[in-house]
Amino acid sequence: MSDKRIYMDYNATAPISKPVRDFFVQELDFFANGSSLHADGRNVSKHLEKARSQVAALINAEPSEIIFTSGGSESNNTVFNSMLAYSKENGRKLIVTSAIEHPCVIESSKRLADFGFDVQRLGVDSYGVVDMDAYKKLLAKKPLIVSIMTANNEIGTIQDIKTLAAMAHEADALFHTDAVQAAGKIPVDVKDWNVDYLTISGHKIYAPKGVGALFVKHGAPVSPFILGGHQEHGLRAGTYNAPVIAAFGYAAELAKQNLAEYEKHTRFLRNKLRDGLLAKIPDIKINGHPEKVLPNTIDISFPGAEGEAILLHLDLLGVSVSTGSACASGSLEPSHVLLATGLGPELAHGSIRFSFGLYSTEEDVDYLLEKFPPVIENLRKMSTVYSAK
Repeated sequence: MSDKRIYMDYNATAPISKPVRDFFVQELDFFANGSSLHADGRNVSKHLEKARSQVAALINAEPSEIIFTSGGSESNNTVFNSMLAYSKENGRKLIVTSAIEHPCVIESSKRLADFGFDVQRLGVDSYGVVDMDAYKKLLAKKPLIVSIMTANNEIGTIQDIKTLAAMAHEADALFHTDAVQAAGKIPVDVKDWNVDYLTISGHKIYAPKGVGALFVKHGAPVSPFILGGHQEHGLRAGTYNAPVIAAFGYAAELAKQNLAEYEKHTRFLRNKLRDGLLAKIPDIKINGHPEKVLPNTIDISFPGAEGEAILLHLDLLGVSVSTGSACASGSLEPSHVLLATGLGPELAHGSIRFSFGLYSTEEDVDYLLEKFPPVIENLRKMSTVYSAK
């Protein structure tokens, strides 16, 4: 096993950045309960509200439209949980999502089916872009809410959220987008997109884990998912994890400041890896959209090589990658995202996601391009089904 470690799994999680870590350590001194009325509590509350403004600025929202949560999964669950009460008001029961959503959207929407909701999942084309004809047909049935992710966590495909939201609103439906993988990597603008709900997560933008936010447009229905105290105007109970929230805010501020540089840096590395692997390894398939894709993400299928075997060999070489969503990594089933794009089970099983970030370097890519091609060559030699084209 190599002593060298190279991290290429930023879509699973990112480290706390050095400036955010330093800021976070300082914030640990502000330990008071942010809901307390004394001076120490009021001081912490100021830090919380500053973080709210910083997170809001990252997505061009109003601070009052931000609800702090424990992360993306809670935020997404909150949206779907809110539909239980809202459906009673307007009588609609149709929920529309896509076939390539994150597991927390799939499972939380599926739960509504137990309460009599009709959950429909939009198919996607070979690039992972939602089927617009099918979307129009479902909108004609007047859904309660549409939930389509901004950018896919596995293949990186970016959807046209502004258009999708406008179409949903024409059908008098609410619109939610899971922007966990998009925020901090590409411009995200809730006002321009005119979405009703949007989800982001701290640990994807170099903040600590265990914190996220849900944007709720003024006037959009929302019900508390966690009941108890009056925190977040009664919409999310629980004592504030103030230092983590403050660090989330600072990370959001840095992400906004460094967005253009981050895009340029990660896109260069992604393209260098793509071009190098295409030149060095025959018969591979790049998954996802060739242009409408996250700058830091590339998912590749290697016929004749199984994904778990590739991952383990790379791990021995000191390279951390993923075979798909980290939230589904315990499953032996092929990626539901890749299957939805029309990829067969064999290719879906033989796919690897490389995702770059703030601390990725060109030397990392050079190392991978040197060490990785022999891995695929050897795995293919052992395969009983692969034959070189």
